[in-house]
Amino acid sequence: QACTYPCQCPSQALQCPAGTSHVLDACGCCKVCARQLGELCSLQKPCDHHKGLYCDFSKIHRGSGICLAHEGATCDLLGKIYHNGESFQPTCKLQCICMDGAIGCIPLCSDDLRLPSPECPNPRRVKFRNKCCEEWVCEEGSEEKRFETAMAVFREDPAQKPELNNLQENCLVQTTEWSACSKTCGMGISARVTNDNPQCRLEKETRLCMVRPCDFPMEKTKKGKKCVRTPKPRQSLHFEFSGCTSTRSYRPRFCGSCTDGRCCTPYVTSTAEVEFRCPEGDFFQRKMMFIKMCSCHYDCPRDNDIFLATYHRRMTGDHV
Repeated sequence: QACTYPCQCPSQALQCPAGTSHVLDACGCCKVCARQLGELCSLQKPCDHHKGLYCDFSKIHRGSGICLAHEGATCDLLGKIYHNGESFQPTCKLQCICMDGAIGCIPLCSDDLRLPSPECPNPRRVKFRNKCCEEWVCEEGSEEKRFETAMAVFREDPAQKPELNNLQENCLVQTTEWSACSKTCGMGISARVTNDNPQCRLEKETRLCMVRPCDFPMEKTKKGKKCVRTPKPRQSLHFEFSGCTSTRSYRPRFCGSCTDGRCCTPYVTSTAEVEFRCPEGDFFQRKMMFIKMCSCHYDCPRDNDIFLATYHRRMTGDHV
């Protein structure tokens, strides 16, 4: 009854605290900041269903309720017990949540990197008093040392010295290899560091990756072969990332298994943009790894899942 159509939503971008989901109101019109455990809620101010919370109207009258968590396992972190659905900060650098016995955390401090440049020849991260996150400071040096340090990442051209307003043209691009996928099966994250940007600044870049689906049936190896290197699914599939689904289907290659105890991981890959659509109707794009060739080796990656527990639970509908 309180809904009016066509929808009229605030023009300002929605700003929510770290770890708080954007959810649709009861009218299906506007995105609002989801209410957290123990907070007051209503149809227009729904609870964070991604975290298993619901609005209990039995304890408070006049159309208001309180956000409670569905029954689930508690979490134990360093001897402290957290309830299912409870958000907490174990340190000032992490925002965490307990989800049915599993703990998921997001960083509150950026881990960006800086490369020496003419404006900032000696970048250094400094811990300031009364501030949790370290910040970059640019130390001044002698004019000669300043130019030498900055030139470490610029092309040496005797005919034309690098100009401050033309950094990208003179930038000596430096890019690391992509890191191993954070998951041995299912959707994970791979990262690299590059200065291939207009500021010629060293920055961290990420892409989604899937070495193999967790329920992917392993094919039998042929006689005399030790590895099924790049099996393809028989049918095309849609990628899923944090409850959102790719708008088009793919037939990607996956890494199989090795019969002699070695690990089978991507050896040659490419990167492409993939568009995702979320249940709330939002679209976003992410870079994603596509496997061209796999190889067997003994340098097996360790599981570095963001969840601290031994298992994880999918956060349906949760997206960045």
